[in-house]
Amino acid sequence: MGIESKYIWMNGKFVDYEKATVPFLNPALHYGFACFEGIRCYNTDQGPAIFRNREHMQRLAESAHIMGFQKLPFTTADLMKAARDTVAKNDFIACYIRPLVYLISPSMGLNMDLGEAHVSIAAWEWGSMLGEESLTKGIRANVSSFTRHHPNVMMTKSKAAGNYVNSMLAKSEAVRAGFDEAIMLDPQGYVAECTGENLFLVRKGKIYTSHTAAILEGITRDAIITLAKGLGYEVVEQPLVRDQLYVADEVFMCGTAAECVPVREIDRRQIGEGMAGPVTKAIQQAFNEVIKGRHTHSAEWLDYIG
Repeated sequence: MGIESKYIWMNGKFVDYEKATVPFLNPALHYGFACFEGIRCYNTDQGPAIFRNREHMQRLAESAHIMGFQKLPFTTADLMKAARDTVAKNDFIACYIRPLVYLISPSMGLNMDLGEAHVSIAAWEWGSMLGEESLTKGIRANVSSFTRHHPNVMMTKSKAAGNYVNSMLAKSEAVRAGFDEAIMLDPQGYVAECTGENLFLVRKGKIYTSHTAAILEGITRDAIITLAKGLGYEVVEQPLVRDQLYVADEVFMCGTAAECVPVREIDRRQIGEGMAGPVTKAIQQAFNEVIKGRHTHSAEWLDYIG
């Protein structure tokens, strides 16, 4: 399944997929000066709905602010509506949504203030990023040789396009070595996150996850923490080392594209029973109830298209 659609929303107007282009000479392409979001729309019992649309668009605006964009041409409410309209215009009932804020400038210099922010939103049909089997059988991961960004080298709280060169290097290295995903350490050697997902481990009934200083604070991560606490689990945010991953009873990762996926092996060491454990399954079930519109959190987290 490709990334094609009928239309892409560009600066307030719908453009045919083939005509949704930007100038070759622009800082987003040459310098990675852009920021984006990944959002999912689910086919719920009440029809298509975008998961945490407001939170994603707010984070997009925050990412742009962190990067130094002086002004966005659209409000959060504008972008939420544009996302809904993009899904509807393309006749999707379930899809992945990609908003992008990017710099267009008459100059190829490095002063961002010479240009202006443009915003586009695309959508396409996309199943589980790591495959449907991954949701039950789990995936194999390695600890990457690439370190996550130092917070004084890149803006790590911004979902900046340029940051993902780091992720692509780690992901490609992992896949070429026979793994499905890479786990990245921060500059101090503590566990940070995966190439596009946040990470959790379960040990003696408690759930642990990395402290927020080292990671992008995922919106799915926030939902998982809320759901886990609602199920009665204690969630501890603290620095973690790779040894703790090896001896965990369960490890799972989460993100918009991957959703909630167990990790059955890390660095060729089996994790727990080598499959989705009971805590992971319970959280997956709660998450699935939310995205189908059947959970108490569905009303606040789902933005219906109709």
